[in-house]
Amino acid sequence: MAALGLLGAALAGCGTGAADAPAPRPKAKAAVVASPSPKASAAAPGAKPARVPAAPPTMAPGPNGLTPVYTHRAKSAEKVVALTFDADMTADQGPRAARGEHFDNPELIATLRRLKVDATVFMTGRWAEEYPDQAKSIGGDPRFEIANHSYSHYAFATPCYGLPTVAGPDQASDVQRAFDAFRDAGAVNVVPYFRFPGGCYDDAALRALAPAGVTAVQWDVVSGDAFAKDPDAVADQVLDGVKPGSLVVMHCTRSAAPVTEQAIRRIVPELRARGYRFVKVSELMRR
Repeated sequence: MAALGLLGAALAGCGTGAADAPAPRPKAKAAVVASPSPKASAAAPGAKPARVPAAPPTMAPGPNGLTPVYTHRAKSAEKVVALTFDADMTADQGPRAARGEHFDNPELIATLRRLKVDATVFMTGRWAEEYPDQAKSIGGDPRFEIANHSYSHYAFATPCYGLPTVAGPDQASDVQRAFDAFRDAGAVNVVPYFRFPGGCYDDAALRALAPAGVTAVQWDVVSGDAFAKDPDAVADQVLDGVKPGSLVVMHCTRSAAPVTEQAIRRIVPELRARGYRFVKVSELMRR
């Protein structure tokens, strides 16, 4: 069952599956924290121990060990919304970038910072390789977290908007390759979440991805920003769709989503006027 969305392009699709109250993944790996040296401890008698940041929440595996899928926080009592941005670049688009095509959108990131919006960027490994300084900057900013959008941005299930396909045995390694690219770029705030390219997946993909240990994250609000020319139309679609606990999919790719930054300048203040607060996916999932 490939999940096909409402966007008529390879940049987005619509997944299936949701969880009202995600359970923690059993036996999650604990963060590795260096123990203080005796000298450091002696220098500050009675000092409170350093607070270790909580690990990002994940969902328990589905039936038969399938990768779990999260779409939004259903029936949220709070007016919170997660804006997510896919930083798309496929493995074969290097020549296009060399010719001057922009797969990044630094103006969008600057606007999110200026408006003080927390957000999650689903980044491909190929994007991080092309724009390592931006990946490091986004991944070092506490307002943002980087999640995995595969290395190649090839499809994990077909049909999927004409995207090339990653073979089942290679899917987990494609995801790991993206995490490696984030690390190599120096990104720090990386979370164990994954978004299927095009939003397309089936049970075979969920099974193949299980060794990666990620929670797949889809959405409940489609922004329609892929290849859009009218920022107000994008803003209207988001504003009409958002409910408490919503998760919105947008894009951080100038060449394929050129009006997203303009739409954000309207979306953010209007949602705040309605009483909404912007959170990252990790916070939405934790609530």
